[in-house]
Amino acid sequence: MAKFTFNLPDIGEGIAEAEIVAWHVKVGDTIEEDGQLADMMTDKATVEMESPVAGKILEVAGEVGDTVAIGGMLVVIEVEGEVPEDVLEENEAAAEAAEDTAPAPKADEVEERIEVENPDPSDQEDAAAAAREEKPLPTPTPAPEPASSDAKVLASPVVRKRAKDLGIDLSQVKPHEDGRIRHADLDAYISYTGGFSGAAPARSDEQIKVIGLRKRIAENMAAAKRNIPHFTYVEECDVTELERTRAQLNENRGDRPKLTMLPLLITAICKALPDFPMINARYDDETKVVTRHGAVHLGMATMTDNGLMVPVIRDAQGRNLYQLANEIVRLAEAARDGSAKSDELSGSTLTVTSLGPLGGVATTPVINRPEVAIIGPNRIVERPMFVTGPDGQERIEKRKLMNISISCDHRVVDGYDAAAFVQELKKLIEAPARILAA
Repeated sequence: MAKFTFNLPDIGEGIAEAEIVAWHVKVGDTIEEDGQLADMMTDKATVEMESPVAGKILEVAGEVGDTVAIGGMLVVIEVEGEVPEDVLEENEAAAEAAEDTAPAPKADEVEERIEVENPDPSDQEDAAAAAREEKPLPTPTPAPEPASSDAKVLASPVVRKRAKDLGIDLSQVKPHEDGRIRHADLDAYISYTGGFSGAAPARSDEQIKVIGLRKRIAENMAAAKRNIPHFTYVEECDVTELERTRAQLNENRGDRPKLTMLPLLITAICKALPDFPMINARYDDETKVVTRHGAVHLGMATMTDNGLMVPVIRDAQGRNLYQLANEIVRLAEAARDGSAKSDELSGSTLTVTSLGPLGGVATTPVINRPEVAIIGPNRIVERPMFVTGPDGQERIEKRKLMNISISCDHRVVDGYDAAAFVQELKKLIEAPARILAA
């Protein structure tokens, strides 16, 4: 018998660590060669780790939600006989590569470490004196729990149990003349209120560990709000003609995909962007460099069972409406069933987020860092509007209206530029012939 420590291999360029999102084995299990060990999540994708050898699991690297460094121990396996040389070489190479790429400590960190290891004697004496003078704080007495609202009500145990089962607060029930609540009083209360007590039944608390994609979303959102000075601009657009155009295109689409509003909006965005290059950009916090991109790699915020994902439509500016429609469906399905590749979930230069019919009047979307802008079309509503007819006379018509939101990074995009971009987008949306023009 021999013990083999399987180190987490390099699972992607620039990846330094991965999070355990699922274990397929536990200590004591027997694993076959190429059997599934764990699912590891990086910034880009979830990777299934397979065992290079067969054997018995002796040790695992933590619990679900823990992070393992590239080259760090993932599992220890007891194997029969010798471990193949090629497996040993790959395993050792993973550990060595992790050591070579480990960042060196910064100068100020080294100095701080030296100061901690070699403290000034006078500082030690001051700390000791302060500790002697410090008095322990009294332990606070916990506050008593509030009494139940039913505590002062006179009622038999049977009546109390019936009221509890019905979710009725006995303090809300009018008692009998003697001050005691009986079944007849409960019946009268139920007849008067229809059995509604005004309070929902209590549910037990539930603690859920934040791991995997949800943890990544939390970290990315917190980093975006912490590092980016957001501002949001909202404008109302009349989409009556755009909706009419979309309906006409769908009537004669043949075997082509049915068009939603999104392909038309993406086309309009791509047509407006060349005059506003500061919108289609990424900002590097470390180097303080803004990269304005010529191609539009459009992120598409997509809700999945596991949380929010952003698959990317590559070169959106070069696709026609039907190509965009096909790609939207393909990427959304890939994100939801977990088949999206890492390069389909990264590299966006601008993001669109839409809740469709669930969308509100206006949204203030959070920027998908390191991008500098995110666009959010909102729900379409119908309202009466004053419209000037061909004869120059004003009349009231029922129109379809939609607000467009844009959040921008104020370090890179000025408010004027964001407003001018949305106004250009509004012109295109309200004159759909310009969207369809080559």
